[in-house]
Amino acid sequence: MNLTLKIWRQKNAASPGCLETHEARDVSPDMSFLEMLDMVNERLVAGGQEPFVFDSDCREGICGTCSLVINGVPHGSRKGTTVCQLHMRHFQDGQTITVEPWRARAFPIVKDLIVDRAAFDRIMLAGGFISVNTGNAPEANALPVSKEIADLAMDAAACIGCGACVAVCKNASAMLFVAAKVSHLNYLPQGQAEKDRRVKNMVLQMDQEGFGNCTVTGSCEAVCPKEISLDFIAKMNRDYAVAVVKGELKKSAAGGTG
Repeated sequence: MNLTLKIWRQKNAASPGCLETHEARDVSPDMSFLEMLDMVNERLVAGGQEPFVFDSDCREGICGTCSLVINGVPHGSRKGTTVCQLHMRHFQDGQTITVEPWRARAFPIVKDLIVDRAAFDRIMLAGGFISVNTGNAPEANALPVSKEIADLAMDAAACIGCGACVAVCKNASAMLFVAAKVSHLNYLPQGQAEKDRRVKNMVLQMDQEGFGNCTVTGSCEAVCPKEISLDFIAKMNRDYAVAVVKGELKKSAAGGTG
């Protein structure tokens, strides 16, 4: 296969960027998209040119770092697939492919195709954990969890934090990511002690990072490589509303006894 690539090049967040055209020759249909990019970069280096930079780590579809917009779609057009698991057999010989980074104010460009997703880390630090000291790990069956709840928690935990939901959203909303991380722990018995504080803190941090509002168009669910359901956004909204009401009631009670 021979392909034409239009790849976004940008020195840093403060510099203007543009699309550069590169040729990808003799591409095997069995290559992954990242292997194809590696091959093009190797040829650039061999020719004394500066390679373009992109992010990747596990290349097994579980880390979420292969954050590329391919022909306008985060992770490409294959449903439930990360870029590192996207194979070249899904493209046509002679096709032109445009490769761009995530586009969101909260994800500033580091260089070329790499963006800074530290905003997600700060959201996790705001409450995406269980800090209650429970001592040694209990026996696995000591805390009864129904299969339905266990399955829902596992579905939410499947989120790999790639940011495709943000990249595709017209408002650059992070609601699907935050909802998955909140719901994962809020479903489980171990997460109940900090349930209210968790959802309030993580939503507050999300807003402070500059992500937009959710308008429930469903584009986030459509491009999510782990197919996280919009249902988790509904659950997070319910948890948040309950947490806020509880907080107001506590304030009222404290004021009434003063």
